[in-house]
Amino acid sequence: MSSAHPTRLTRLTRPALSRALLARQLLIERARMPVRAAVEHLVGIQAQAPKPPYFALWTRLADFDPYELSRQLAERELVRISVMRGTVHLVSDRDARQLRPLTQRIHESALRTNYGRALAGEDLGQIAQTARELLAGGPLTGSELGALLQERRPHLEARALSMAARYLLPLVQVPPRGLWDRSGPPALETLERWLGAPPAAEPCVETMVLRYLGAFGPASARDAQTWSGLTRLAEVLERLRPQLRVFADEEGRELFDLPDAPRPDPELPLPARFLAEYDNLVLSHADRSRLMDDTVRRSLATRNGQVPGTFLLDGRVRGTWKADTRRRAATLTLTPFGRLTDEEERSLAEEGERLLAFATDAGPGPYAVEFVRPAGSGGVGAG
Repeated sequence: MSSAHPTRLTRLTRPALSRALLARQLLIERARMPVRAAVEHLVGIQAQAPKPPYFALWTRLADFDPYELSRQLAERELVRISVMRGTVHLVSDRDARQLRPLTQRIHESALRTNYGRALAGEDLGQIAQTARELLAGGPLTGSELGALLQERRPHLEARALSMAARYLLPLVQVPPRGLWDRSGPPALETLERWLGAPPAAEPCVETMVLRYLGAFGPASARDAQTWSGLTRLAEVLERLRPQLRVFADEEGRELFDLPDAPRPDPELPLPARFLAEYDNLVLSHADRSRLMDDTVRRSLATRNGQVPGTFLLDGRVRGTWKADTRRRAATLTLTPFGRLTDEEERSLAEEGERLLAFATDAGPGPYAVEFVRPAGSGGVGAG
C-alpha cells in the first residue's frame, strides 16, 4: 500500500498493537523454545547489568533454566556485547557478528560526543590497534586496558583511552561476568578472538529491520530507529515495502509489519507479567502508547538512566517491582502507578511468588509480596 493513501490503511487500536507486541515478545503464553533460539528471536536482550537477561527469559520461556543460559555464555554460544543503541546486549554468537558492524557508527558517534575533546588530534585508529595488540594477551578490564594504553600515551586520560577502545573495537564481556551463580568485573576480549571469527564483512540492514518487526512490530520507521539507534531506516522500509503489510495506528501513522506475524484479537485476555530491568519491551518504540501513557513514560524516564523492573496488567505498564532475596523471607515490593483491583493484586501476587521462587533458586517459600504507593502520590494513570 502507498503512504499517499493513509485513509485506506487498516487502523490498529492500542489494544491491538499491545497484543501483537506481547505475542511476539512471548509474553502472552510462555514459549517452549531453546534459550539461544529465544535470544535470537528477540534480536538480543538488553544486558547492562548481569542478572536482567535471566529474568527477561524467565518471564518469556516455560521451564527456563538459568544454568543453561550460563552454560551457553561460558561455551560462547551467547555473548555480551554493545550493539543496539550503543548498549550491552546478550546476543547469540551469530548475531554478535552481524549486529556489531551494523551498529558500529553509533559507537563512533558516541565516542565523538563523549570523548571528542579529550581525544582531539589523536590517531584513533592507532589507539584501536594498540588496544587490539594489548588484548591479544588475554582479557582485560576497562581500567586495566586504560592503564596500559596510558603507559603509551601518558598525556591522555586512561578512561578516555579505555572508552575509545570499547567504542572503536567490537569487544565482548567474557565470563564469569553475566553468569547466574557468580559474576565478575566486565573483562573485555575482542569479538574475533572470543568467537574465532571476525564481524561480518557485509551485514544486511534489511534483515535486521525485518527481524525487528518480527519481534516488535507492527512499527514505524521512527520506532525501528529508537530500538536500533540507527538513522535513515525509513529508506530501508521503503525498499522493503513490497514485501510488508502496512497498517495505521489511531493517529494515522504508518506501521509496517511482516505479512504472517501474529496479530491477536484486541480483546484477548492477558496475564500479569513481570519485565526485567532495562527490558527492551519498554525501550524499543518511539511511540510507546501501546504499553503506557505519557505520564508513566515520563516517570520511567526520570530515574537517572536506570530502567526499573516493571509489571504489566492487561498489556499495560502499571507499576514497578524490586526483589529483595537477602532476608530470610524473600520479598517482592510492587509499586503501582495507580489503584489496583483485588483481582489484579491477586494475579500479581501469584506471579510474584513464582518470580521469587526463581530469583532465590530455592523452590517453595517463604515469600512475601508487598504493595506500596509512592510517597505523596495520588496515583498515575495507566492510560
